[in-house]
Amino acid sequence: MLDAAHIISDSQPNGEPIIPNGIAMCKIHHAAYDRNLLGIRPDYQVEINAELLLEIDGPMLKHGLQEMNGQELLVPSSAHSRPDPERLQVRYEEFKNAS
Repeated sequence: MLDAAHIISDSQPNGEPIIPNGIAMCKIHHAAYDRNLLGIRPDYQVEINAELLLEIDGPMLKHGLQEMNGQELLVPSSAHSRPDPERLQVRYEEFKNAS
């Protein structure tokens, strides 16, 4: 039930299909990430779009996305298997600009 979400889209420079350019996410979080409703800082902290935090739309939004704001990703112990902080920074800038 997990997707392999690209940090940087495969159509962009540095968007290679490699482990450091990926994050395992469920389909809901992957869709939110691709639409810049969910951002991940280079220090692995999750941010939810400010406007989405103000929405009231039932338990799935509240528990599935809004409560993730400020949470830290669980990352593999092996540095080689972790999402690349430099790629996360590039993508995080895209998230901030989209907000």
